[in-house]
Amino acid sequence: MKLYDLELSGNCYKIRLFCALNNIQIDIAPVDYLANEHKSAAFLNINPLGQIPVLDDEGVLIRDSHAILIYLAQTFRLNHWLPHSALTQARIMEWLSFSANDIARGPNDARLHDLFGLPLDIDTARNNAKKCLDIMDAHLATHTWLAHKSATIADIACFPYVALVQEGGVSLQGYDNIHRWIRDIKALDGFIPMPGLA
Repeated sequence: MKLYDLELSGNCYKIRLFCALNNIQIDIAPVDYLANEHKSAAFLNINPLGQIPVLDDEGVLIRDSHAILIYLAQTFRLNHWLPHSALTQARIMEWLSFSANDIARGPNDARLHDLFGLPLDIDTARNNAKKCLDIMDAHLATHTWLAHKSATIADIACFPYVALVQEGGVSLQGYDNIHRWIRDIKALDGFIPMPGLA
């Protein structure tokens, strides 16, 4: 398996982290984001959306970090990460959607603005980020993990940009339940960091 990857991307990190937690061997193929390699004709043949990450499993190409997490959990029969219960899967999908929409337009956008200089509405991004943190902290006040009694791909999907939210100018101070959840993820056997996230 090969992962088209950018080290500073939280979406790519989700896949690297999940693989590390489950001893899944992947070859890393760095994509030169600053040189717009992800928009090159060669890369657009891999993913016409011009986005990373992309997983190449012997010619089977899977784009989107959440789709890749589902693919890996199913391929390696990691049922504890993606339980078969209809309700649990629905809860996981709720949080995957939250990650793809609310976290993307909040913590992720704020980080893209501050760290990478993208011309985004920073006030809107930071307000969205705070709403995300409020929702997650309230939920984690009564739940150890986001979607199940143990960690699932929902936690992996939501983790990077929430844990890195301060790189977008938003403080985690006062979000004690999120802090506890972050510590719990970091305590998982096989955890690996990424830049900005020790």
